[in-house]
Amino acid sequence: MAATKTAVKGKAVALNGAGLVAQAMRQANPDVVAVYPITPQTLIVEAYSQFVADGLVSTELVHVESEHAALSACIGAASAGARTHTATAGPGLALMWEVLYVASGMRLPIVMHMANRTFSAPLNILCDHSDAMGSRDASWIQIFAENGQEAYDNALQAVRIAEHPDVLLPIMDCLDGYVLSHGTERAEVLPDDVAKEFVGTYKPRYSLLDLEHPATHGPNTLADFHFEIKYQQVHAMDVALDVIQKVGAEYGRLTGRSYGLVEPYRLDDAEVALVVMGSTAGTVKVAVDELRAQGVKAGLLKVRCFRPFPGDAITQALARVPVVGVMDRAISFGGQGHPLYLEVVTSLFQKGLRPSVVNFVFGIGGRDTSPGDVTNLYRELLQVSPKGIQGSPIRYYSVRG
Repeated sequence: MAATKTAVKGKAVALNGAGLVAQAMRQANPDVVAVYPITPQTLIVEAYSQFVADGLVSTELVHVESEHAALSACIGAASAGARTHTATAGPGLALMWEVLYVASGMRLPIVMHMANRTFSAPLNILCDHSDAMGSRDASWIQIFAENGQEAYDNALQAVRIAEHPDVLLPIMDCLDGYVLSHGTERAEVLPDDVAKEFVGTYKPRYSLLDLEHPATHGPNTLADFHFEIKYQQVHAMDVALDVIQKVGAEYGRLTGRSYGLVEPYRLDDAEVALVVMGSTAGTVKVAVDELRAQGVKAGLLKVRCFRPFPGDAITQALARVPVVGVMDRAISFGGQGHPLYLEVVTSLFQKGLRPSVVNFVFGIGGRDTSPGDVTNLYRELLQVSPKGIQGSPIRYYSVRG
């Protein structure tokens, strides 16, 4: 669509993040939505099922017996050319594991809204990023929201990103469970006609139902073609980096809220910086402002897009920061660091940059992280030498020994 000259003013609402995502789904009006409840995602599909019952959308709502079945139903619908959505969280994503790879290998632009949740055992229904990080190599695009407004905005953009003809990959639209899914905030919802025009009409390249142009869907491959098909997914991920930025810029022209791969915050002259994803970015901004008022040159780099990983954007943003802390809300058991840290360090290394980088693991199982906690992390970074770290770079913040 053509960019408007003046940003469109949305309607101010007070909704939780799940309700905002459901509103974006309503405006996108997917052909098929497969649903199965799991905390804390359930609010999304509950709200959407009410839209279906009220006749506000033309969606075929498919109630299934499990999360594995939910994504399987989406795969069938998307193969037939339908715009297809679902939603899940934590263990629900784990039950989908096999079919995550089927969806991406078949190049199906399924949108999955995910309220991030930790894994059992012991049983815990609260937020960390273990679910998304565990599936990071499944060839799904992953974007993360900082707040309810971004959750709504991301849900609309996710449709455009996944359905782009040069991408055609499924996407995980992530929002922190409970913190965002259940937390009520002020946000602006676009007029329906504007949102629908932005999302556009899905025009599938291939469809099981297109008998005039038959195609093979989900074939058996061995050593003859399998590698080449996987390499095509590699290329699609590379292309997605540019598409995500272009869609975010177009959305910015429309709404006044632009989105990229990362968001630097007070980084230009920062002497210490934290890197983080998700809702904690808002907490870090509060701490940065408080430290700046005290004369501490603190900065933040929010990572919005984790897959594909924006290595060039990361290194450009952190090029002049001598000491960096990377905050991981997931554990890579037995690894040399944790998911976000490993990606950041690799990106810096490949560009010949050698800042001191500390890995802070935080918020596991929903443990709260306050502005005061974040201030403590910055104080710890101020004690780190830019010339190198003594001992292990990994710190498990707030864990009781």
